[in-house]
Amino acid sequence: MRVSGLIGVVHLQPMPGDPGHGGRGFGAVEERALSDAEALVTGGVDGLLIENFGSVPFAKGTEGERLPPHQVAIVALLVRECRKRFDVPIGVNCLRNDAMSALGVAAAAGGDFVRVNVHTGAYVTDQGLIEGEAHKTLRYRQSLGAADVAILADVLVKHAVPLAPLSPESATRDSVVRGLADGVIVTGEATGAAVDPELLRRVRGAADGRPVLIGSGLTPDNASLLAPLADGAIVGTSLKRDGDVSNPVDVARVRALVDAVARRFAAP
Repeated sequence: MRVSGLIGVVHLQPMPGDPGHGGRGFGAVEERALSDAEALVTGGVDGLLIENFGSVPFAKGTEGERLPPHQVAIVALLVRECRKRFDVPIGVNCLRNDAMSALGVAAAAGGDFVRVNVHTGAYVTDQGLIEGEAHKTLRYRQSLGAADVAILADVLVKHAVPLAPLSPESATRDSVVRGLADGVIVTGEATGAAVDPELLRRVRGAADGRPVLIGSGLTPDNASLLAPLADGAIVGTSLKRDGDVSNPVDVARVRALVDAVARRFAAP
């Protein structure tokens, strides 16, 4: 599917086994996730992205360091529950870079797309060196009969630097031409940081017609500048109460951003 519009992020709270877990078990994680999803849909988002944001420090997610089974399981349960409750596209992001698990969840639980931080190339991150696994993930998707699950790949992803210098154009072409990504995501330097408009323009020019989504930092204040340069946006932090990523989703903030981007994203 072609992913566009405003995608609200459901940040999962720390789970049992995570250093930040507060001791209330998986039930509390599920309760908060579904409450945030409800608030996002009520506020008018066009889609949801479920990710294990609270499970820091993250596993690399690549071969030999996949997500723990319990994290994959609860993400799958939540995708299935959101699929039942909400009539919007639902995506999966298994941080830091477990595209294989994300695709498995999406195929089994009814997800529509996955986000992959490092789809091609090699990046130095806070988890160490992460290498893209496009050659594995594309074949795994094919083997599941899940060709309709879109792969959205970050370009020069936040919290990371390429192992060797890489222009935005080269990174984009590697993702969509050689890596066969269905769309690309452009972020600022960190979670919640705004995207450079010039970077958006350069990526869009190299994206070979694939959707280009803003991946961080979109707010009502910068929507008129950034939204026309993209097909959509993935938004989390600015939709939380007081703009604090650890707080619940604030329906009023969601509605304010929905109003700010109305009819501003680039036409498909």
